[in-house]
Amino acid sequence: MEKGTILVIEDEEKIARLLELELGYEGYSVTKVFDGIDALEKYRARSWDLVLLDVMLPGISGIEILRRIRKNDLITPVILLTAKSSVEDKVSGLDLGANDYITKPFQIEELLARIRAALRLKQTEQPVEDASLLTFEDLNVNQKTREVLRAGESIELTPREYDLLVFLMNNKRQVLNREQILEAVWGYDFFGDTNVVDVYIRYLRKKIDFPHLPTLIHTVRGVGYVLKVVK
Repeated sequence: MEKGTILVIEDEEKIARLLELELGYEGYSVTKVFDGIDALEKYRARSWDLVLLDVMLPGISGIEILRRIRKNDLITPVILLTAKSSVEDKVSGLDLGANDYITKPFQIEELLARIRAALRLKQTEQPVEDASLLTFEDLNVNQKTREVLRAGESIELTPREYDLLVFLMNNKRQVLNREQILEAVWGYDFFGDTNVVDVYIRYLRKKIDFPHLPTLIHTVRGVGYVLKVVK
């Protein structure tokens, strides 16, 4: 039985391979990455139960990766792999939101214990729901600041595009016809063609449906539109 998904970000291939074997033997599903740029792409591509993150990486440092992870994700446990003498990295990492660290060389039994502890803590912590934060897959909307993020990247929307996106997110996975969208976003007193909905859906798609990420806004032929992921 799979215990969870772990992203191993480690540039020393022998260590990464050892971690893959040991964690796999313990029942974890492991994906390993060897540099910082690939690591961010892998992290953003799906959700993870835990991240093992080496501090010293080519491309982008582990500390910078941690900073970007914690910008939008306060839940996923991150354990740093550090050099024995790198006190500054440990302090910086903990200040940026790392859950724990372990120094190289390490005993695999100790690392496994730290992973189990981090996963237990994740299960017991219940995040406080904030009604102003809307989330669907890797799309996030902060209604207080009107900030929109997809896979960690900021998206600039016009006021009407923003209102349309909020309505879709508040009704995610529900098929909405043009009249429903028109009344909710443009108002009951709007006089005009319902084709304006199609136009703004097209604008919104260009901004949030990145070519390398799953499509979120889908057309239901003859009916309207729905925010969902087709797997």
